Amino acid sequence: MISMKEKYNNEVVPKMTKEFGYKSPMAVPRVLKVVVNSGTGKNRDKKDAIEIVIKHLALITGQKTSPRPTKKAIASFKTREGMVIGYMATLRGQRMYDFLDRMVNLAIPRMRDFRGIPLRSIDQGGNLSLGMREHIVFPEMIGEDVRSIFGFEVTVVTSAKSKKEAAELFRLLGFPLQR
Repeated sequence: MISMKEKYNNEVVPKMTKEFGYKSPMAVPRVLKVVVNSGTGKNRDKKDAIEIVIKHLALITGQKTSPRPTKKAIASFKTREGMVIGYMATLRGQRMYDFLDRMVNLAIPRMRDFRGIPLRSIDQGGNLSLGMREHIVFPEMIGEDVRSIFGFEVTVVTSAKSKKEAAELFRLLGFPLQR
């Protein structure tokens, strides 16, 4: 199986250059980074539940996560300024391609009731945001002691100038987009 980086260089660049008429291979949109984040939700006061989220996100992404504090206090959410309400990891380079390979080829096909990524998940700037309801769809979680299941969000940031370019980029990379 070829990696996503090889697929991009060998298949995506020539096809998109031909289709969109780019003058240079460097003008072809590319994936810049992947941001994975998860909120702690109601578990923000339970230290053991938060440690599980941190540990499992680190296993899934392959790097340590960073805490995300609140910017201002909101009484109805019972949060104070500076309180940690989530964790995130920003992936670039080889780690990003490895994560995308696992997500597209292993995790997404294992999601329950999955019928493809809707095109409305791609914004006008060409970025894809996808919510994963269960973290256990990733192969790293097989054999792990999973006591609680949590969801997280994956944002794939591209250099695409339009939604059409981004949709074609994702389609050629193998993302299961709805038609």
